[in-house]
Amino acid sequence: MALFGGLLIGVIVGVLSGMVGIGGGVLLIPILLYFFGMTQSEAQGTSLAILLPPTGLLAFWQYYKAGNANLKLGLIIAAGVFLGGWLGGSWAQHLSNLALRRIFAVFLIVVAVRMLTTKG
Repeated sequence: MALFGGLLIGVIVGVLSGMVGIGGGVLLIPILLYFFGMTQSEAQGTSLAILLPPTGLLAFWQYYKAGNANLKLGLIIAAGVFLGGWLGGSWAQHLSNLALRRIFAVFLIVVAVRMLTTKG
């Protein structure tokens, strides 16, 4: 069951990530928390491991082939994400699971309110 459930969740998250460009973590973190019983730290670490090659590389390639990706800017931002990911991952190890979950929840709320109240 874990194999099938994991694969099914992976396909769903991959499709949504590829379609709307979301970081799959927005979906994966809650799924790993509530369906797999992980702690916030485990869910975040697992989400990062899941998303590295499959979603980013294959979804990017489809957008790039269609002329819908700015490779130069993407590589510049990727360099920042590389450093930022290292810093964020290091800092997260010093926070409690409750603090991490609350930070994640506030982030989702801010993004949701912004998307709901902005035109265009």
